[in-house]
Amino acid sequence: MADQYHPQQEAPEKEDIRMLGRMLGDVIREKEGIDIFNLVEKVRRTAVSFRRNPNLCSADTLNNLLKNLSRNHAISVVRAFSYFSHLANIAVDKHANLGYRAARIAGEAPEKGSLNYALNMLDQAGVSGAEIKKLLRETFISPVLTAHPTEVQRKSTLDSEREIARLLAEHGTALTPKERKHNTEMLYARIAALWQTRLLRYTRLSVADEINNALSYYRITFLRELPELYHSIQEEIGERYPESADGIPAPGSESKYLQMGSWIGGDRDGNPNVNADTMLHALERQSHLIMEFYLEEIHNLGAELSISSLLNHVSPELQELANTSSDTSLHRVDEPYRRALIAIYSRLAATARDYGMTSLARSEIGVGEPYASPDEFGADLQIMIDSLNQNAGELIVRIRLGSLKAAVDIFGFHLATLDMRQSSDVHERVLTEIFAAAQVEPNYAALPEEKKVELLISELSKPRLLYSPFAEYSEETTSELKIMRTARYIREQYGKRAITNYIISHTETVSDLLEVYLLQKESGLLHPRRNGNSEINHQWKDAELDLMAIPLFETIPDLRLAATIMKEAMSIPFIRELIRKQGDLQEVMLGYSDSNKDGGYTTSNWELYKAEKQLVALFNQMGVKLRLFHGRGGTVGRGGGPTYEAILAQPHGTVNGQIRLTEQGEMIASKFAHAEIGSRNLELLVASTLEASLMPEDKNKKYADKMHDFETALEEISTLAYKAYRHLVYETPGFTDYFFQSTPIAEIAELNIGSRPASRKSSRRIEDLRAIPWSFSWGQCRVLLPGWYGFGSAITQWLDEENADIRQRKIALLQSMYKEWPFFESMLSNMDMVLAKADLAIAYRYSELVTDPNLRDSVFSQICAEHQRTLDSFEIITNEKERLVNNPALARALRDRLAYIDPLNHLQVELIKRHRNPGNNPENLDARATRGIHLTINGISAGMRNTG
Repeated sequence: MADQYHPQQEAPEKEDIRMLGRMLGDVIREKEGIDIFNLVEKVRRTAVSFRRNPNLCSADTLNNLLKNLSRNHAISVVRAFSYFSHLANIAVDKHANLGYRAARIAGEAPEKGSLNYALNMLDQAGVSGAEIKKLLRETFISPVLTAHPTEVQRKSTLDSEREIARLLAEHGTALTPKERKHNTEMLYARIAALWQTRLLRYTRLSVADEINNALSYYRITFLRELPELYHSIQEEIGERYPESADGIPAPGSESKYLQMGSWIGGDRDGNPNVNADTMLHALERQSHLIMEFYLEEIHNLGAELSISSLLNHVSPELQELANTSSDTSLHRVDEPYRRALIAIYSRLAATARDYGMTSLARSEIGVGEPYASPDEFGADLQIMIDSLNQNAGELIVRIRLGSLKAAVDIFGFHLATLDMRQSSDVHERVLTEIFAAAQVEPNYAALPEEKKVELLISELSKPRLLYSPFAEYSEETTSELKIMRTARYIREQYGKRAITNYIISHTETVSDLLEVYLLQKESGLLHPRRNGNSEINHQWKDAELDLMAIPLFETIPDLRLAATIMKEAMSIPFIRELIRKQGDLQEVMLGYSDSNKDGGYTTSNWELYKAEKQLVALFNQMGVKLRLFHGRGGTVGRGGGPTYEAILAQPHGTVNGQIRLTEQGEMIASKFAHAEIGSRNLELLVASTLEASLMPEDKNKKYADKMHDFETALEEISTLAYKAYRHLVYETPGFTDYFFQSTPIAEIAELNIGSRPASRKSSRRIEDLRAIPWSFSWGQCRVLLPGWYGFGSAITQWLDEENADIRQRKIALLQSMYKEWPFFESMLSNMDMVLAKADLAIAYRYSELVTDPNLRDSVFSQICAEHQRTLDSFEIITNEKERLVNNPALARALRDRLAYIDPLNHLQVELIKRHRNPGNNPENLDARATRGIHLTINGISAGMRNTG
């Protein structure tokens, strides 16, 4: 979230960083000895001097100091700087929060991304309160947590850091001398414990581990902050637009415009560890967590709602609910709310046991009938809310009851909607086998596209199944069919919202969509409706689809074909009818990571933008509402960057109250590991969605008039950037070897940071490498190539005009694009951040890992030349020579932080060099040496942030 910069917070922030650093130093001196402490201090002073005065302090001084360290000393230094990066992040986050709170308390202009700011913008544009309320009733926003492996921290360290953050926040408050002494001692103790907690996992994460890690963020943030956000939105809009008669979704009244999603346990694309059992485990763990929360909240309400019917009226419905209680205590005979809660608790406990919970924190009184659905549970809570509202108890509802009712509407008994995802290649293989076994088509995979579509539609129109329980199928086919049937069971057990979506990776044709429809039919997820005389309609004209089939367009060619494929698909009557039954709504997912790896930063952004515009025009033409699902990662090369700017930069009409987006890896911890930060990020999603959806298209007529020129220019620039990027990555001989040798990609693949393999196939081809380790590796070696490469060449060539007047007009156009076009401004703003973190002097050290000097010099010289062209181009467009001029808070944070990251980079190179070329020293090959490399990866990742 973009924070306003408050210079007054700089000094306290630095003091907190220094304090934490001093405590860490004291811990190192105590635990490791004075020699290690002095060594760490010497490295720190040398690194700071080099970062501040690179011309006065030679890089060789730092290099020579680090390269001569023994393995044990090197690991001690790595640990020290890694832990310091983590502690510095805690201080930075604390003061970002304080600055945000101070601005609100002082009544300063609302921060960009806040609800107040969005509503102010809409007010200025003439958008009415009625329009805002109407949109909220139709809105669907869903952050989707994924397990993509770029979070290198263990849960143990995250938990320790949260406690340090709590103590640091307390340290800044008014404390008595005794309290301050205790706080300081506790901070020191926590840092000492953190120093003695290993940062790395010694075993690879399982899918079950990933599920548990993700669920921890619900306890910290989502369970309480999401319902609270609904209250805040309702109050803010209600107060601002009291004249509008139309209501908005309120807490306790179908609060469903912001829902949580998850891929963890259901995303099996390239992950053999995800199967039917992991899906079941995910829903079981999710349901247990939310049940535990509900039971605890009902218990707490029992302590709070001590209202006596002798002193206050209650509704007949509430009294009737209280009478169902098995509680016979005379002490509570006049306390109908408590008795009603005892009845609710007993029913909820029975429901929890139905869902597999074998032990509850508290036993219930009596035996209750399990709730058939969350709606039944919510209805009982609503009876209590209505009774309190009718009898002057509105504020009592606000304490806890209203938030609990909102939580039930948001989370149900399933907590988060689990998405399923699989590659279209797998679907094709499974159906090829099924068709052959049923003697329908001997080689489905070999058919041309039109024949595939014809066969699939034909089979979808028939009532019989192709699958036979008496035939033998491969392990893959058996597993895939079991997964589909398990999805049906999960929907029956946990409710329809438990699983609603099926993502189709690598969607390249219409048949890729139809294959998923047919697999659903084979599994009972696509089923006919009965007509009036209870006979099944065997033409499937009234078929209902349980899971929305969502195409994922990932590569540059796929993005260019997205609108064409969707037009062909929606022109098929069968598909169009299914979409009609989905409320004339169809979701399309766009992949940022693979399109970037395929075509580079500039072309990926531009092709995504064009695909969105084309899809909007198509869906409007066909009368279907479009919901875009943005597959964004942490790093800029994977669609990362500030969420507010990213949503506002979408083409007009693409948001329209409907948006889903992935939250991946380290960004989950960054955004949601603290309740207050998490609340702000959730508010940002709602606010930016409202602003992007309702802001009139003609808000800037001058900009609209220039749109054709802007888009024409960027089309030409993108073509040049694509050529430059592809030339380096896919056409330069030996580039793959350069990448694998000059980055820690091999070492990253060995890290136990996720259940998913680094590559889809066991090869060294860039095409087969997952986009995540691709971007992560470039971030580690400080090149960050996916976030800028190709742009400089494109601008240089586009401006290469003999006619000075034409060149100047082009420059003026670029500058106008930057100032007036949110999409282009956001694109360059993110690139600015990447360029600020890139350091080719350090990258040169990594290039020395390449064994072929000719290859090293050839590739690195291309990277350096393009980097300089990009800097020059950036200066021409923005008139800024320095980086992050418009983001002083980040500029300051990087300035203070980079000196502490540099030693980790230098040590990483040195340790990799020793490990890859052990010589006669066996210690360079032992497990401790490998852990040293992995520790540097952890520390650099923590220091750089959003590089995964």
